[in-house]
Amino acid sequence: MSTSVRFDRGHTDDLMSFLAASPSPYHAVANAAARLEKAGFRQVVETDAWDGEAGGKYVLRGGALIAWYVPEGATPATPFRIVGAHTDSPNLRVKPIPDTGARGWRQIAVEIYGGTLLNTWLDRDLGLSGRVTLRDGSHRLVNVDRPLLRVPQLAVHLDRSVNAEGLKLDKQRHMTPIWGLGEVQEGGLISFVEEEAGLAAGDVRGWDLMVHSVEPPAYLGRDQELVAGPRMDNLLSVHAGTAALAAASTQDGLTCIPVLAAFDHEENGSQSDTGADGPLLGTVLERSVFARGGGYEDRARAFAGTVCLSSDTGHAVHPNYTERHEPGHHPMPNGGPILKVNVNQRYATDGGGRAIFADACERAGVPWQNFVSNNSMPCGTTIGPITAARHGITTVDIGVAILSMHSARELCGAEDPHLLAAALTAFLEG
Repeated sequence: MSTSVRFDRGHTDDLMSFLAASPSPYHAVANAAARLEKAGFRQVVETDAWDGEAGGKYVLRGGALIAWYVPEGATPATPFRIVGAHTDSPNLRVKPIPDTGARGWRQIAVEIYGGTLLNTWLDRDLGLSGRVTLRDGSHRLVNVDRPLLRVPQLAVHLDRSVNAEGLKLDKQRHMTPIWGLGEVQEGGLISFVEEEAGLAAGDVRGWDLMVHSVEPPAYLGRDQELVAGPRMDNLLSVHAGTAALAAASTQDGLTCIPVLAAFDHEENGSQSDTGADGPLLGTVLERSVFARGGGYEDRARAFAGTVCLSSDTGHAVHPNYTERHEPGHHPMPNGGPILKVNVNQRYATDGGGRAIFADACERAGVPWQNFVSNNSMPCGTTIGPITAARHGITTVDIGVAILSMHSARELCGAEDPHLLAAALTAFLEG
C-alpha cells in the first residue's frame, strides 16, 4: 500500500495486549485509564467539584470513560474535538440466578448480549470476566482467564442435516455453557468467583459477569499482514483513541480540547447512563466549560464549534460473499480507515464531515477508504447519529474495515490500527 506513515508493528502488538487484558468493558476502561495516567491525566470524581485547571482529566463510570485535555490558554468557549467509541462487544452474560444444569452436568445460565454470531461461541474454551459489587457498594474486577466453560455443539451423528440445512440454534436451549459434572449447586458460581477474587464468602452482593474466549490475539497469514482477535468491535477504536489522546496532549498550540468518549451498551442501543444516548458526555463537556468560568453562551459557542469522529469497525469486502457488498465500494484490510456514509442517517457523515476527515488523514499521511452499504441490505448504525442528535454537534462516522464482525474472534489488517491512531491524532490536534 502507498502511505507516508511507516507501519508501526509496536502499536499493533500493544493493541493485541490491550485486547487480551480487556475481556469486559470494565477492564477496557480501567486499562485505558491506566495508560492515560502514565500520560499525566488524573481522575476526577463526578460527585466532587471540578477545577478549571489546564491538563488531562478523565471520568470513569461503569464501563464508560470520558477523558479530555485542557490546553493552556483555553477559554470557556474553546471547542472540543471528540473521538467517540464503545467498550462493549456482543457476548454471553451471566443471569441473576446463574447455577443450572441437566442430567448430571453443571451449567451456567446466560443471556445473549447484543447481536452476536451464536455459532462462534460453540466449542470454544471460555473464561469468565466482569465486575462484582460488594456489600459496601464498591466494585471489584474479575478475570478468570483460563478454560472454565464451554458451549458444546451437538455431534454431527445426532444432527445429520446440519451441513445440508444449516445450523439452527435456540438461544435459550442451546447456548448454556457447561462447567463441570455433578448436581446443581445453588450459589456455586458466585462462591467460586469470591474465591478467585480473594473475597470472603458472602461478600458479593451483585455482579455483571460475562464469558470470553481465552484464545489470545495472533498475527495471521503467510506474511502476518492480518490480526485475529476478540472484541476488535470496538476496542480497536478505544485503544487507538487512547493513544491519540495521549499523543495530542503533548502538542503545543492546541486550539481545541481533545476528548475521548468511550461508551458502554452500544451493541444494544446505547440507552443507559453509560451509553451514548445518555447524558454522560454532555454533562462532562458542560462541566468542563463551567469549571473554566463559562456560562450557557460559552457552552453553546463551544458545542457549535465541536466535531466528533465516531470511530467503529466496518465491513471489509468478504471474498466469499462479494454479492453482499456495494459493487463500487470494497474496503480492504490495510487500506487505511474507512469513511462510513448512509444518506438515511444510520451514519452521521455528510459532505462537510468528509472534508474534515480527509483533512486529518492528509495531515497524518494516512490513506483512507469509502464505505457504503449495498442498497438491498439493511445498514447497521453507530453512536454517530445518536451523538449528533443528542448534542447538536458535527459528527463523522469512520472506522477500520474488518471481517467476522460480531464473532467471538474477528479479523483486521495488521497496519490499520496504527493508521487509524495516526488519523485520530491529527484530528484531535485540530
